[in-house]
Amino acid sequence: MLKYRAPVCNMMYTVTMKAYMTWSLQCIDLEQSDSLHGLKMLFHCLLVHLVIVCTTLHICASFQDSPKHNGQIDKSRGMLYPRSSESRTVFELGGVWNFRADMSTSKDAGMTEEWYLQPLAMTGPVIDMPVPASFNDITQEESLRSFIGWVWYDKEFYLPFRISDDTRIVLRVESAQYYAKVWVNGQEAFSHVGGHLPFEGEVSKYLSSGKLNRVTIAVNNTLLPTTLPPGDLDYDEQLPNPWIQNYGFDFFNYAGIHRPVKLYTTPASYIEIDSCDNQLFRNDRQPSEQGANRVIDCPKLRDLIVAVALKQGVHLVPQAIISTVCEQNGYVQYEVKVKGKEKAISVKLKDKNGTLVNITDVLKGVLSIPNVNLWWPYTMNTSAGYRYTLEVHYGDDIYRLPVGVRTVHIDGTKFLINKESFYFHGVNKHEDYDVRGKGLDMPLIIKDFNLLRWLGANSFRTSHYPYAEEIMDKCDEYGIVVIDECPGVGIEKASYMSNESLSHHRDVMFELVRRDKNRPSVVMWSVANEPNSGIPEAGPYFKGVIDYTRSLDKRPLTFAHSSSKGGSTPQEDLVMGYVDVMCLNRYQAWYMDSGILTSIAPKLTSFIKLWGNFYHRPMIISEYGAGAVDGFHTDPPLMYTEDYQVQLFKEHFKVFNAMKPDMLTGELVWNFADFMTKQEPQRALGNRKGLFTRQRQPKAVAHILRARYLELTESMSCFADFIM
Repeated sequence: MLKYRAPVCNMMYTVTMKAYMTWSLQCIDLEQSDSLHGLKMLFHCLLVHLVIVCTTLHICASFQDSPKHNGQIDKSRGMLYPRSSESRTVFELGGVWNFRADMSTSKDAGMTEEWYLQPLAMTGPVIDMPVPASFNDITQEESLRSFIGWVWYDKEFYLPFRISDDTRIVLRVESAQYYAKVWVNGQEAFSHVGGHLPFEGEVSKYLSSGKLNRVTIAVNNTLLPTTLPPGDLDYDEQLPNPWIQNYGFDFFNYAGIHRPVKLYTTPASYIEIDSCDNQLFRNDRQPSEQGANRVIDCPKLRDLIVAVALKQGVHLVPQAIISTVCEQNGYVQYEVKVKGKEKAISVKLKDKNGTLVNITDVLKGVLSIPNVNLWWPYTMNTSAGYRYTLEVHYGDDIYRLPVGVRTVHIDGTKFLINKESFYFHGVNKHEDYDVRGKGLDMPLIIKDFNLLRWLGANSFRTSHYPYAEEIMDKCDEYGIVVIDECPGVGIEKASYMSNESLSHHRDVMFELVRRDKNRPSVVMWSVANEPNSGIPEAGPYFKGVIDYTRSLDKRPLTFAHSSSKGGSTPQEDLVMGYVDVMCLNRYQAWYMDSGILTSIAPKLTSFIKLWGNFYHRPMIISEYGAGAVDGFHTDPPLMYTEDYQVQLFKEHFKVFNAMKPDMLTGELVWNFADFMTKQEPQRALGNRKGLFTRQRQPKAVAHILRARYLELTESMSCFADFIM
């Protein structure tokens, strides 16, 4: 436990000592001019220093119960997404919760006073807080918007079902930033380190039927050198709230309970999957093993062990479900693991219409799919997003999971889906909107998908953290390809690449792969965005992350590179050699050669050739763009006008067209919509590089990009059906 709090204590002690030394020097100057007054001031400084140190130790103590990053995740659990069935009930605890921020000087009053032992309203003043939502923009209080530390939530409820020996009750939190502790009726149930990913625990023994129950959740949003994303704390004694959170990423550090909180039930004997078995295994019956091996990643069957193969060869890998394509036949290799007393097992595979395709009665086996319907991106095939359903029965427990069948393969500089070349033309996004911040908002999600298809975007990157499962479900359903990125953003210092940081980064990758490894829409993992890949620590650090992620899943790996963050050339970069696909962020005529549109053609071309000729692997320009305030116009075009943004895009398109046949595998614009950032002189109410405003109104550039993306799809007949 001291391992986790040590960086906080060291950091806080450093800044307090810095403040103390400044004050002491001031006192010494005074002492030289007036010895008696100087001694009084020196004594006063010592008292102030003592108070600061005591406060620092109190704040450090507030982290003492934080779990160590390594070894705290139960990697034997599959974390099946809660789905209602004949045997499972899902009960959402969303709505309005009681909320209180710990504004105490020590930052740990809630812990030391044990607020969780009673209703939060009895501990002091509370306010209403919607869940899910970020807490930052709900009130008019600046102190809450920029708050750092513990915030507390609680909600009381009656169970909608009765507790029995035959029923398990699990409490699940889909996302809370960044460290959370959970109590049920005053008893600690579980905790979790990290944001953007789900965590849960069985709480049957803490709940009561026919009585009022209470869930209390404390969430801490402090970023440290060992968190993901990382950050630092600074101290300014002249400020009323002297602790300042620093971080290197360019989006606002929204915090709170961002996604739904749910209770769900299962029978006492239930389906539970070991989703990350790392043993290699083979299917010697189908398909044939003759021919060259190909590594293919699985489609979506969450939390069942998977392998994938083609007729020409086989390289079966441990994943949750295996989808294999042999001419017109598909093969699903699965392994179901269970908990509780031994029960009868039945595994059924059904097509989109509910017609039975295959059935078996064993926990581990292979299901064939005659005349298989593949999962396709919506710009490539009329049967886009096709999914089967795997229906598992174990005793009284029933779980149904959508399953997509598709293959992924890299051939030189080409990226293939179902053995056909795929060109990424899409966007980067953020979970961001007015008032609710990063809180889950289904009307906004559906609006964004309608806009994505209106644009003709076939893909996006989850910049710079895993998105909600509701978003991922729609990508599977609609046939939109995803580069799935972890929260590894802002890793710019050697102090952010320690062994402890590496351990936590690996844990986060485990949780991400466990959650999304079986989704057909996910074709690639991204381990970081714009790290400093040129410092000596970067090589071994990211090799450790990448090697570990490969052991979990065989999809291609990438990271988003930025020349401005270090490793500006292939020779200086220490990370790119470990990944399968190059994702390169390049802001020509914006951050580089600002305002000079004529620099785009020569310099972007030479940049692409430099990296392409060095590595000879798929390359995506994963970020490019320009800020534009909607309604601003000038002629000739100047920066921050819509005219400049349009012209910058047109110049980029010329280069992309020239490079696309041989070197370029994709282009992803930054950004889909304007979004909030921390306050900085260069940011006027956030980042303005969006195709759409934060309220999802199109800028002029959105129409330009739509015309290009429609052209890239070559007006396929299937595409028109998806335009909204």
